[in-house]
Amino acid sequence: MSDDDLTEAADAIRRGEAVVYPTETVYGMGADATNSDAVERVFDIKGRPRDNPLSAGFPDVDAALEYVVADEMEDAFMRRFLPGPVTVVVERRESLPDVLVAGRDRVGVRVPDHELARDLFRAAGTPVTATSANRSGTGSITHPSQLSAEIRDAVAFVLDGGTLPGTESTVVDPGRGIIHRRGAMADEIEAWLEANE
Repeated sequence: MSDDDLTEAADAIRRGEAVVYPTETVYGMGADATNSDAVERVFDIKGRPRDNPLSAGFPDVDAALEYVVADEMEDAFMRRFLPGPVTVVVERRESLPDVLVAGRDRVGVRVPDHELARDLFRAAGTPVTATSANRSGTGSITHPSQLSAEIRDAVAFVLDGGTLPGTESTVVDPGRGIIHRRGAMADEIEAWLEANE
């Protein structure tokens, strides 16, 4: 993996194209999360229903707070668990388009505990869609060799981060005290929520 690869992938995102990138869980599919057409492309490539919202990836919590609204408790939760294998659902700002969140007022925030992913988000200079790089309904991708030909042909670039662990992130709405999907660190998250009710 060279700096040129990172630059090429970031440039593709800025052009409105989709790329595949590694995280600390599985491979993700990234496009400019503020660009409705780019987001639509991700839904099309994945064959994902439009009423199933996508999350947005950021290099750090402060970058995320430019696009989402978090109260004191949500902010504390994000700073405790991000970067990490956690998707934090909070209120979105208008700068994130309706198509990303299926018209909802909340969005999943991802700050992966993976340096290459965060470097990509930083280089792209925009929120990046954070969704698994597989066709909807098929298994997650833990190595680029598992990418379907369909997805490989549809994306502009594949950032190879080798083999990934394949655990799913935990999806949590700390403001409402709801764990939508149990994954990595779920018990620790549950304990934190109970202690901070």
